[in-house]
Amino acid sequence: MTIVVATEDFELYHGVVNELRDRGVTFTTVEPGDELPDATTVLIRAEDDDSVDRGGADADAKTKSAADADPKTVLADPEDPRRAVDEALALLRGGEGRTVVGIDPGTRPGIAVLSGDVVVAAFHVPLADVAETVRREVADAVDPVVRIGDGARLQGAQLVRELDEVRVELADETGTTPYLGTGARGMGDVLAAVNIARLEGERVEGREIEPTTGELQVIKNRSRERADDDREIDAELARRVASGDLTLEEAMDEHRNGGRDAS
Repeated sequence: MTIVVATEDFELYHGVVNELRDRGVTFTTVEPGDELPDATTVLIRAEDDDSVDRGGADADAKTKSAADADPKTVLADPEDPRRAVDEALALLRGGEGRTVVGIDPGTRPGIAVLSGDVVVAAFHVPLADVAETVRREVADAVDPVVRIGDGARLQGAQLVRELDEVRVELADETGTTPYLGTGARGMGDVLAAVNIARLEGERVEGREIEPTTGELQVIKNRSRERADDDREIDAELARRVASGDLTLEEAMDEHRNGGRDAS
């Protein structure tokens, strides 16, 4: 089984080839219009490459016939070669893999994107960037599911609220963080996200959390650490931050402008 890249688009060619090489994928390149290798499973090309006839009318007909009969064709965007490679690899595996996103929540969550059983992308980003990252990854997926670990309650609840346009499941993340050997430091959140993606979860439409005294104090402490004058927001503002009604910065502004005393 082989992936073949056939395009006259210079930017697309280099983008796709670099993506394939970075992932260690075996592939072949041919000129548009040339006959495809017998083992071709997936053909990657630009949308307008089918009109190119470098090998003459007969060779072009062979290419079109082969692409229509057996190989699957991926029409690639030069501005997003990674998505084309993701699609090609999914087709190479049979095209049956559902897109599942696993999230290990926290202040800097790990994110893993799976197509079937294969990890196709991974991220480690600030909490504020998670929803947009997930939306981008599932934009063209059919019936994707996002599975969020149930450990970091406040951050997890925030993500459930922010990702209300996709199917979200909560998964028991007990035991999902693996042992990290030498040289693997910092990978725990991402590897936990992979394990979370592979668990069966419970579908949720929302998640209302009553923050504990300790969780409220953590938010208050963070406000004091960020403030220039060491003032911390009060418990009510901390509760609104925990519920997602306010960001920490908005709560600090309200506290400052309202002249509240630290508590």
